[in-house]
Amino acid sequence: MSEATAPRPGADNQWDTIDQAVREQLGLLLTASTNFIGSSQLMGRLDPISLFPAVLRTSVAAAARPDKVANVLTVTAVEMLRATAAASVRAVGGTPAYQPKRPRDKRFADPTWGGNAAYWLLRELYHGWEQSLLAIVRDADTPPQVRQKAEFAVQLMIDALAPTNFVPGNPAAMKKALETGGLSLAKGARNFVHDLLTNQGVPRQVIPGAHAVGKDMAVTPGKVVFANDLMELIQYAPSTAEVHEIPLLFSPPWINKYYVMDLAPGRSLVQWAVDHGHTAFMISYRNPDQRMRHVKMDDYLISGPVAALEVVGDITGADKINLLGLCLGGTLTMATLAYLDAVGMESINSATFLNTLIDFSEPGLLGVFTDEATISRLERTMKRTGFLPKEDMQRSFNLLRTNDLIWNYVVSSWLMGEEPPAFDLLSWNNDSTRMPAEMHTFYLRSCYVENQLARGVMELAGQKLDLGKVDQDLYFLSAEQDHIAPWRSSYAGARLPAGSVRFVLSNSGHIAGIVNPPSPKSLYRVMESGQPLPADPADWLAAATTYSRTWWEDWAEWIAARAGAKRKPPQLGSQKYPPITDAPGTYVLEG
Repeated sequence: MSEATAPRPGADNQWDTIDQAVREQLGLLLTASTNFIGSSQLMGRLDPISLFPAVLRTSVAAAARPDKVANVLTVTAVEMLRATAAASVRAVGGTPAYQPKRPRDKRFADPTWGGNAAYWLLRELYHGWEQSLLAIVRDADTPPQVRQKAEFAVQLMIDALAPTNFVPGNPAAMKKALETGGLSLAKGARNFVHDLLTNQGVPRQVIPGAHAVGKDMAVTPGKVVFANDLMELIQYAPSTAEVHEIPLLFSPPWINKYYVMDLAPGRSLVQWAVDHGHTAFMISYRNPDQRMRHVKMDDYLISGPVAALEVVGDITGADKINLLGLCLGGTLTMATLAYLDAVGMESINSATFLNTLIDFSEPGLLGVFTDEATISRLERTMKRTGFLPKEDMQRSFNLLRTNDLIWNYVVSSWLMGEEPPAFDLLSWNNDSTRMPAEMHTFYLRSCYVENQLARGVMELAGQKLDLGKVDQDLYFLSAEQDHIAPWRSSYAGARLPAGSVRFVLSNSGHIAGIVNPPSPKSLYRVMESGQPLPADPADWLAAATTYSRTWWEDWAEWIAARAGAKRKPPQLGSQKYPPITDAPGTYVLEG
């Protein structure tokens, strides 16, 4: 069993003091020229995740070792000279000996980047300086957490300055402008002004109204059979003559709305489960406002999964229930298992975890957003409002993948004058939720800063949660390109419970790895030996077998073996919990 690490330390006091002093002076300067916002609030908006002190500290550390910086710059200069010479050979139709190997970058997919010597050189200069700046940051004598933040900040700057983000540096945009007689540039300028006025200066990812909940998303038939102040519980109508006797409860994250697991027909995990004979229930959390500022993580546990389990048991008559959790909902699912063990309730038969972190010692890029300084700033924001605004949450996730979620749309919308695509996954992604202040603070501190759940010291609803007593069969699904729940971190958490674990690694990323219906592109890896998970994820990867199908099919077989015999489907609702309204209910529609 892997050892969960101790809490990650906060920022050094000396650098916090320097940062605060600089922020105050900048705030005073900016306030004097703007007169519309307080200095601390303005600086919080300019640097909400405290990147400035990390960059400042890294700059000082790099300046203290000029020999390292000079070495990096010398290597870069030599590479640039070789690239310039190679471009000259290319310009006259020759084949240069210098052929640098670069990672695949879809921003430079247009053939012009390889066929035109000038554009080829521009790409090489860009990549050369990118690697140079990142090397300086990585070689600086700074703590790992500071280095990660500084590297993130530098990468944001590098991505923003990519030549593809500007018309002259984007051959595809140039060609379209010529083909349309400049009309694409005019449309792009219109889109830019529209986004500046209506979307906080960020390019739109979707056209509002392109998809509608209950019409072309979240359309699996069912009824809301229970509601409290925190959530509605949906029971889905059966689609088979017989169903498994053990029902299935979906526990979604409240950081987004539940219907990522019930997108358009053919892309709905819920419908997949129903069509495979499972009596499925879904928790649908409401979108909190300032009235819910004091809602705690304990409330999400007791009024969420624990309350839902009671209703599911009453309606189906089942003594045990299979539980499935996604992302943050998966973290709460593991807490639910430990809580039920602590209070002596044995109502969970098996549990499935989709792209879930249990051990937060290595949170990946999200560590940039969850250090002590950033959380303290969030606390001050939430103290005023009672919640974390949904725009802040969405902005954070967009920053994790700026090329895909920001600059991609700068190019298509502002440079090429195109309208955003009608894509259900992006419509869901833009349907964000707020976070109650007390719950969100507890979650960030207890999980990301102190790693309490993995260390066995978290307390919820008066009970200490011990994962070593969780002995049910468990299914863990991770995705190779997951930037929110890195698969190796998810793997570390999968080794903490005592039960038998099937760990599956899918292709794709955090959300596309979940919305993964059968497709020729689908594949997953799994170690079939039935032995305990090796301590090193690299050993697991070496022993895993690759299958050219979706994990949905693998999971369908796994869960069927743990869902009991077949029976006649139960009715929708019960005498105690009669149907209230049609799915998808009302909470999911709250803006």
